[in-house]
Amino acid sequence: MTPPTRIPFPVVDEVSRHCLQEEEPETVHIEVHLPGRLDPARLRKAFTEALHRHPRILMREAPGGRYRRRYEWELTAEPDVEVVTFPRPRRDALRNARTRALEEAPPLSLSPPIRLEVVEGAGPAEGSEATDLVGLQPPEGRGELRDQPPLSRTQKTTVLFLTINHTALDGPACLRILATAAEIYGGKDNSPAPAPTRAPETPQHTPDTASNWTRPARVAQGTPENSPGNGLLVTELPLPHRPKGSPYTVNDQLMVTTALTIAHWNREHGAGPRPLRITMPVDDRPRDTTMPIGNGTRLVEVPFSPDELKHTADDMPAFLRRTAQRTRALKSLTRPQLGHGASLLTAPVTPVTWRAALTRGLRRAAAPWTSTTLLSNIGRIPYPLDFGEEAGRAHAVWFSAPARMPRGLTVTTASTAGRLHLALRWSRALLSHGDGTHLRDLFEHYLHATEVAP
Repeated sequence: MTPPTRIPFPVVDEVSRHCLQEEEPETVHIEVHLPGRLDPARLRKAFTEALHRHPRILMREAPGGRYRRRYEWELTAEPDVEVVTFPRPRRDALRNARTRALEEAPPLSLSPPIRLEVVEGAGPAEGSEATDLVGLQPPEGRGELRDQPPLSRTQKTTVLFLTINHTALDGPACLRILATAAEIYGGKDNSPAPAPTRAPETPQHTPDTASNWTRPARVAQGTPENSPGNGLLVTELPLPHRPKGSPYTVNDQLMVTTALTIAHWNREHGAGPRPLRITMPVDDRPRDTTMPIGNGTRLVEVPFSPDELKHTADDMPAFLRRTAQRTRALKSLTRPQLGHGASLLTAPVTPVTWRAALTRGLRRAAAPWTSTTLLSNIGRIPYPLDFGEEAGRAHAVWFSAPARMPRGLTVTTASTAGRLHLALRWSRALLSHGDGTHLRDLFEHYLHATEVAP
């Protein structure tokens, strides 16, 4: 019998594996809302076929000795577990599925390290909870899903919860798997839409900012909760208006919005002005079936000086242009996913347990220099996610990224059907549900402020 193929952990996977914490699992959650219903047997068959079409996802961590030099992924011919489950329909099924996505990571020891929960029957009774704070009842008659047409009394919907162990995979890779499953299930073409074309621009001088050796601002302490783990708020907002021909993108508007939101929050909580640094994942992979499956994004840090954050409506266009110059310059740099230091740290010259201890120690020592927050803008969802006539096409898609300390807050955005889907995720050691609601309101305010015409 041929032994399973083994693949050494890439740099990103190894660093994540070294730093796992049981109280704050490294999960990515993807939440897809469909207008109709899915057939369980048919969906399981389609999703299993999608896994086989992208065999790199069928993997588990291979066992190894104490003094091994590498962690390795072991590829499997079939899933070790039933990936697709259908929780029993109940009023709080949406809330429970979202909580599991934050608190229970799929184990690395079983292939594949993802799970798909299908919550059915989200009618008007659940409508106000569908995009609510995890673990907190919304005010009477008010949900977080804004400007959404009301559901009819007979309409039933389906919500897909895809939970990913981030040590193994990232959100865009698993969205590719889901798009393949949708195509198999519904028989509809789910090829990615072409990426927007932009005229090439002459590289410009990047505006001066604080040195990366300067300690950035932290998100100011709110009202922490006693329980461990992450909290989450998801909401739907209008896409920000951007005049045709603007020198900046929606991503630049979101970057400015995030910076101004945190600066405002910190001022309210008595924190002195400090430079902000916002981590921005950049994904250069193709979105078709050739897309490499795994952790494929590289991280860049976008800096903002305290003076820039003292904005007025009159200088917003200039602020957006500077941010656009900065993000374009950073995206164009060629560098390893986590920088050159991480590549040296994961070189297999010593036992992996020794490197794990060193990595954790360096991470603790470098905590004061960790970026202020992470903004992950998935952008326009490139796939129709069309599951056929009965289930329909996705009308809302949310992502959320881990929010462990010292950052303690991540902002994730995506757009579907002309709407912006925002997820705020925070460490409960830093913020509470009420804090999340206030940050959501600040984000909406500053997002609108970026709509000033140049």
